[in-house]
Amino acid sequence: MTVNSERRRINEGSLLLGGILVTLGILFLIGQLFDVYIGRWIWPFFVMAPGVLLFSLGLAREDQPGVGMAIAGSVVTSTGALLFLQNITGLWASWAYAWALIAPTSVGAGQMLFGLLKGRPELVTTGTRLVKIGGIIFLVGFVFFELLIGVSGFGLGRIGWPLFLIGLGALLVVVYFVRGRTTAEATPAPSTNLDAPAETSSDPQS
Repeated sequence: MTVNSERRRINEGSLLLGGILVTLGILFLIGQLFDVYIGRWIWPFFVMAPGVLLFSLGLAREDQPGVGMAIAGSVVTSTGALLFLQNITGLWASWAYAWALIAPTSVGAGQMLFGLLKGRPELVTTGTRLVKIGGIIFLVGFVFFELLIGVSGFGLGRIGWPLFLIGLGALLVVVYFVRGRTTAEATPAPSTNLDAPAETSSDPQS
């Protein structure tokens, strides 16, 4: 990468950060003029903005430190985005399982985006795998903490555990039959040697 290209990427990151800061300033100004406390809702953007800048600076590099900066920027940005959603919904108890969106999901997302933009398929593969793992952990945690336990107050209550046991049992039954059918199809049929030519006896005295 040339020096001019690196400077251009840094300038683009600064431009993006500047746009975010100008937007935040306008929102705060509107809040002051109309006596609306906007800071209560948009303070997570002060977490996301450094993350976006860090990710942009990481894209300005081609070496391993650039990958690290992109991952760090993705983690910080994802943390700010999650704080924003929790702030406007009040579902702070979701941290019991939402941490999976920070690590490993956002770590994998940073690697995947860096690999896609830089043409590095190995990072895309690794990042995609981490995103899938994080997504599975998040979904399992959501079902357990929200639907079964009800940490945020909208679980299934007394019927949650019975439904969970029914679903788990049904899944195991389906897996059993699918594996049995697959094994049966993969097992070759025993040979009967019906097509083999019959042996003829020869009489040496004839």
